[in-house]
Amino acid sequence: MKPTGRTSIAQNRRARHDYDILDEVEAGISLLGSEVKSLREGRVQLGDGFARVDDRDQMWLENVHISPYKFAVGFGAHDPERRRRLLMHRAEIDRLGDRMGQEHLSLVPLSMYFNEDGRVKVLLALGRGRRKADKRQALAKADAQRDIQRELSRRRKQG
Repeated sequence: MKPTGRTSIAQNRRARHDYDILDEVEAGISLLGSEVKSLREGRVQLGDGFARVDDRDQMWLENVHISPYKFAVGFGAHDPERRRRLLMHRAEIDRLGDRMGQEHLSLVPLSMYFNEDGRVKVLLALGRGRRKADKRQALAKADAQRDIQRELSRRRKQG
């Protein structure tokens, strides 16, 4: 029996801290068999990853580390840092590429997961980099929001 829903592989929590997220898009990814086996073990790091459009209008995911599968030998082993092709519709690649070029935005991976069919998907975010002061401001805003929620829940319990 197949599992239902998404099965999370990895999250890039740092991306939401370093970027203002403007748009999110889901993409498939072209992988080798040993990479999929490593992903099933959760051996991936998205932290430094980013996506870019090359001169042949193809989308590539770069700087994502997928550790080699320990039982893959010979031709089964893969380069952990290789760039991997993202599977998207042409119109979507063109739209994202144009927006990245015009607005000076970055395309970063937020998460990687298995969908209902067992295929690996990557959730990418179009984001604008934050400066140090922006990060502090965002943290202060989140703290204030958390304090408000805490106070509201405390008052509900009292009343």
